[in-house]
Amino acid sequence: MKRIIFTMMMIMATGIIFAQSADKLYEEGKALYDADKYTQAIAKLKPAAEKGHKKAQYYMGRCYDKGHGVTENDKTAFAWYMKAAKQGHAKSQYQVGKCYKDGEGVEKDKKQAFSWFQKAAAQDNAKAQLALGKAYMKGKGVAADQAKAKQWLKKAVTNEKDGKEILEDLRKDKAAGDEDAKQILQMVGK
Repeated sequence: MKRIIFTMMMIMATGIIFAQSADKLYEEGKALYDADKYTQAIAKLKPAAEKGHKKAQYYMGRCYDKGHGVTENDKTAFAWYMKAAKQGHAKSQYQVGKCYKDGEGVEKDKKQAFSWFQKAAAQDNAKAQLALGKAYMKGKGVAADQAKAKQWLKKAVTNEKDGKEILEDLRKDKAAGDEDAKQILQMVGK
């Protein structure tokens, strides 16, 4: 009986150490990423990502997506985003949707894009809310529905975290002659 208890305690301790080390690697890697020290960041992020740390997986996706510290590779970026997305990471879910929408690293699939945008939008991701609004507006991956488009677009531009940035980008796009931006701003009354 003592052996069983000891073994269980060791398994629990190993799990705690495992989680702490992945978290520590991620924190160190994220700090390096934010300082634009991408090669050094990858040395920390990759082991954390391989241990299943969803935020580290997201940043590995970003590195491959943007060519930060590695050769740009859309398929590898998609694979890392998908690992994190399957764990419920909203930014990764948005990126997976974007990959499906644009056919980057995966075959274009508007329905898959819409599905992943929905998952991220449900977690209050403003970019995903905007993408859903556009999908409803244009009927891409879903039947066109102007009322739902307006609902999601309003959520995007009033989102507490990123709504102001989205609104500012839409205004810049409108000024540059983007007809979609003009229509969106009209729909949301901005």
